[in-house]
Amino acid sequence: MALVVLALAALPLVMTLLNVRLITTPPLPTTRPAVAILIPARNEERAIGRCVEAALANVQADIEVIVLDDASTDRTSEVVRAIALRDSRLTLAQAPPLPPGWNGKQHACSVLASLTAKPFLLFLDADVVLQPEAAARLAPAKGVDLVSGVPRQEMGGALERMVVPIINALLLGYLPVGMMRRSRQVGLAAGCGQMMMVRAEAYHRTGGHAGIRRSLHDGLKLPRLFRAAGLRTDLVNGAALATCRMYQSPAALWTGFLKNATEGMAKPIALPIWTVLLFGGHVLPWLLLAVDLVTDASWPVTGVTALACALPLVSRTIQSRVAGEPLSTVPLHPLGILVTLAIQWTALARRRFGRPTEWRGRAYLAEN
Repeated sequence: MALVVLALAALPLVMTLLNVRLITTPPLPTTRPAVAILIPARNEERAIGRCVEAALANVQADIEVIVLDDASTDRTSEVVRAIALRDSRLTLAQAPPLPPGWNGKQHACSVLASLTAKPFLLFLDADVVLQPEAAARLAPAKGVDLVSGVPRQEMGGALERMVVPIINALLLGYLPVGMMRRSRQVGLAAGCGQMMMVRAEAYHRTGGHAGIRRSLHDGLKLPRLFRAAGLRTDLVNGAALATCRMYQSPAALWTGFLKNATEGMAKPIALPIWTVLLFGGHVLPWLLLAVDLVTDASWPVTGVTALACALPLVSRTIQSRVAGEPLSTVPLHPLGILVTLAIQWTALARRRFGRPTEWRGRAYLAEN
């Protein structure tokens, strides 16, 4: 048992050491790309000003910024309109009514893509703050049609510091990045819906967000759509390109991760496997160590168990450095895994009983 747990604990460290050499910050392109920064916004008055100002401050690219106000009931439009009076590169548009069978964000992104003729489209969540060279650096390299990266995550409360770092823990610790880049396999698709750049020609050819209109998880489903069309997608280190405060409260965090879980790992076949990998490699070692100490197990056995406890924390330390996350989140890692699994199993149960997912005042049934 101890050796099996040790192997499960060692896997994310081995993968992280391989992946940190591959998931890097992209260089500046040799040419100046023309980029439309497209921002769907629904009740984002708190974040939208900072997001738009940072987008307009981008350099080394010819940019326009388009914000689509998706039936906001707050001051989102007023904030954007005030900035547009100062900068002609910014356009504020109003979303048409949400058609039946569409997710709100996918509809907003599809509308946004129809409002520009730029060859590169950067879809950006309204809580993402770009660095000045981000739009230029995200322009896909030759042969790649979609690029995304996880921004450096800003975290407040304890629950955020437990759960939000698991995003990078999963990507760096379990995604075979080298294989992903060599292959167009749909199953190796990965992305982050907070910040995603596509070639406009490829986007329109695949159907873009219209092709995933019911999805709740564009970070996963849009790369899969591109790969299903035989196109290449890539993942880069976004920590130096942007920052993001995903959620402002524990309730919003739970609901947000629950939304994505329904189309991520919370599947009847996948979730038991993920539970073995995550619980067995990140939580079970601590339980076994407690048993070893209480029962006065032999030092070789206790030593193997202690090593199994330490290895995931080493991998999380490396991941935190790469992702720009506070090292103070590392000791919370086993608890973060437990909460993440609780969210996934809750999502699976809700899906089993046909419970809709609520997000931004709208209710959706998850895709299969």
